[in-house]
Amino acid sequence: MVTQKDLAAVGDAAFKLRQRLGTDGDHAKASTYEAAGSLKKDFALGGALSTLADKWHDQVGTLLDACAHISNHLDYTQNAHAEDEYWIATQFKFAQLDKGFEERAQH
Repeated sequence: MVTQKDLAAVGDAAFKLRQRLGTDGDHAKASTYEAAGSLKKDFALGGALSTLADKWHDQVGTLLDACAHISNHLDYTQNAHAEDEYWIATQFKFAQLDKGFEERAQH
């Protein structure tokens, strides 16, 4: 059974991963493009390195979006379930439930 604590932990991990990936995911971007520009003059590898850097940047963006989606969805899920649990708790009186169970047991 998944608990609110479990959902919160997964959502928090996704949020932290997004924060870290946003900071570290493209730290080599500037130097990679600089190297690609220098290499393009003399080697075909320069163009390939530039393409690689573009693809890497796109993939980092995709992962950032996925982490944000997971984190936001779990935050929403946690809040929605908390509201459901509150509603259920306020609608039922345990004494009434016990009485209903006792009545069924007698029949």
